[in-house]
Amino acid sequence: MVKKVILALSCMTILFPVMALAAGPEAAVLDTGLNSLWIILSFILVLLMQGGFILLEAGSTRMKNAGHVAGKTIFTVGFAALIYWAVGYGIAFGGDLGDSMLNKFMGWGEFFFSPATEMADGESFTTAVFFLFQLAFAAISLSIAWGGFAERAKLSAYVVFTIVFIAFIYPVVAHWIWGGGWLADHGAQDFAGSTVVHLTGAVAAFAATVLLKPRIGKFNKDGSANEILGHNQVFTALSVLLLWVGWFGFNAGSTVAIGDGFFTYVAFTTMLGAGAGGVAALLISWAVQGKADITTMLNGTLAGLVAITASCAFVEPWAAVVIGLVAGVLVFYSVKLFEKLKVDDPIYALSVHGMAGIWGTLANGIFATQALADKVGVGQGGLIDTGNWKQLWVQFQSVVVAGAFVLVVSFIVLGIMKKFIGFRVTEEQEIIGLDLSEHGAYGYPEQLKKPGGDISV
Repeated sequence: MVKKVILALSCMTILFPVMALAAGPEAAVLDTGLNSLWIILSFILVLLMQGGFILLEAGSTRMKNAGHVAGKTIFTVGFAALIYWAVGYGIAFGGDLGDSMLNKFMGWGEFFFSPATEMADGESFTTAVFFLFQLAFAAISLSIAWGGFAERAKLSAYVVFTIVFIAFIYPVVAHWIWGGGWLADHGAQDFAGSTVVHLTGAVAAFAATVLLKPRIGKFNKDGSANEILGHNQVFTALSVLLLWVGWFGFNAGSTVAIGDGFFTYVAFTTMLGAGAGGVAALLISWAVQGKADITTMLNGTLAGLVAITASCAFVEPWAAVVIGLVAGVLVFYSVKLFEKLKVDDPIYALSVHGMAGIWGTLANGIFATQALADKVGVGQGGLIDTGNWKQLWVQFQSVVVAGAFVLVVSFIVLGIMKKFIGFRVTEEQEIIGLDLSEHGAYGYPEQLKKPGGDISV
């Protein structure tokens, strides 16, 4: 009997080495290593979400632009990595300004970031893995912004705006809420980025689509809209699935620790919000239009994910469902609103990431519980749990200020680009498609007819 117990304990020690290192410095090193491993896995999941954005934008637009969509996404992610390494990370998380007033607006330091090769005492994860994780978030916000550029922007516009967005626009907002800036001091709750990532990207997309103006053929002279269908709805559905999977790295990974398993709770509420968003969007489209629209359902699922991103660590399961349900209905009517305003949003970035991002951020002020706010260590409980309006006011403030900042800077930068270097391709280039006009190669070469024929659109 004793031999069996000893053998069982030995096996458990091999399989679960944390049992053998339950105390002392070795345990701390193991925890740090496991946290870093979890964050790097989350980074990989978030980075793979770029594949979802490629499929989403390509599937939602016409095939004559598919190669351009795929290529410029890969290029801008790589370019963003260099810009974030050189400048963006230092603006978002640099701390050399100490307690100065300027530090409330932006960080300063850690430019051309060089992480330590060894962990310092007391660190919960390596600085290198934290950089990678934050870089992936910045790249996601940038890809959201590209929704406003779709099918009509010059490739040079992507290059210039990547520099400004990754070096300044996104890092400033990230610093305000995540980097110890003034909104963080007020207790702004945005666990994984409904405002920092999604609203920031969506507002930049709004500025772009307004300045670029609608695609050729989108609106008639009487103001009525024509539906420009995407070329592959299966791509769009696959993109939602890929983004959905990646979102678990996005939200649950933002715990940046495995600790007591709280990341699993965050994943749980994320799943509920996503499911509720898809169900609500399908049902509302079915009820209003008489048909269960697939595109609306897909958008509703993404909207549910966007909305629960801010509150996934702050709310109870029932609230996660409510947040997702509201997001699904909101995205349905938001799409119609932007169309009435003659805003041409090919991949529905303004509705999915913008309106749902606003709702998700505000939802914290309504549904956050004091217990979970204390656990996360940010802000306080919302209106329902505490009867106090303070957190809702802070959430409203963060949405308005962050949105206004991004809108103004984006309009200035894009306006200058439009005036001095050009922003939109010519009418002929747009009709031909960006694959050929910008890159000289077709994304679907088998669809390119012989000389003298037309190009399939």
